[in-house]
Amino acid sequence: MDLHLLRRGGRKPVNLLRRTLKVPVWADLGIRLGAALVLVAIVVAVHWIDRAGLKDAHDGQISFLDVVYFTMISITTTGFGDIAPVSDRSRLIEAVIVTPIRIAVIFIFVGTAYNFIIKRSWERFRMAQIQKNLTDHVVVLGFGVSGAEAVAELIARGTPPGCIVVIDPSESALAAAGRLGCNVMAGDATRDATLIDVHINQACAVLVSAGRDDTSILITLTARHLAPNVPISTVVRAVDNEALARQAGASTVINPVRFTGLLMAGSAHGKHVADYLTDLASVEGRVQLVERKVRSDEVGKPLSALASGGRGLRIYRKGRAIGFWEADAAALEDGDEIVEIAPTSPAIGLPA
Repeated sequence: MDLHLLRRGGRKPVNLLRRTLKVPVWADLGIRLGAALVLVAIVVAVHWIDRAGLKDAHDGQISFLDVVYFTMISITTTGFGDIAPVSDRSRLIEAVIVTPIRIAVIFIFVGTAYNFIIKRSWERFRMAQIQKNLTDHVVVLGFGVSGAEAVAELIARGTPPGCIVVIDPSESALAAAGRLGCNVMAGDATRDATLIDVHINQACAVLVSAGRDDTSILITLTARHLAPNVPISTVVRAVDNEALARQAGASTVINPVRFTGLLMAGSAHGKHVADYLTDLASVEGRVQLVERKVRSDEVGKPLSALASGGRGLRIYRKGRAIGFWEADAAALEDGDEIVEIAPTSPAIGLPA
């Protein structure tokens, strides 16, 4: 998958809306504190073993409490001077063993402060800034094979990567989407809060491809609940689940297995049929299928005389599909939606 995406070229660094940790916050914090305590314990043990090389200016005796006290002020670089290494061996231990551990402990605490305070605050600020501009965007829920192909095709057709938001729980999938310049978000697309965060109700389209039919249908149901007027395209692989996906609220249900079967059946009756269908489906082909609103200068004209120069195939009028051969296709009406075949490039003539 990554090789296919990279051939289109990266555009800009990832726009990160929210990135979940690989471990829970409490576990991550516990690991960091545990590592710091282990390092401190090592220093305490080293100082206790070498306590003969330490000198206490207060009473001349080095107790275990003195060792713990000296370790803490040494680790934190406070250094009151009341306890100090006096032997050559103790000073060598401080230089070779304790100092690297001291630096490691400082890095752990600085890194913890950065990760849990500064970084999270910065990411929340960036997320809020990106959310302000999230309108008329495309939300892609699932960045598997189908989702990745859809995003790559959208970008190839001229959709700015910054207008695409990809939600997936996989860090590797998000990294691949990020290389394309998309906004990415690690999260569970079946949850309302996740979809609300990406302003799904303000999107122009939602593409659902979770890899499992049951998950895709649940995501579709959640998305339709939050965005009742946004077109939703859902990928399912079992024929029996197509009706369920429509009942869940999918505007369009796509079955890649069924489409593959159509291509294979078409190729059995003519080698050029499958090629032409593939050509129509991809912007890299010579022609492509385009769906658009009827233009004001096309109202009253037949479907065969589109101002764009394309070949009109179908009209969607008040929920009814009208073929180019039907009588109602003789005059376009205001509000009609048209499906036409158009050349990918203006320099390419219409196919025969």
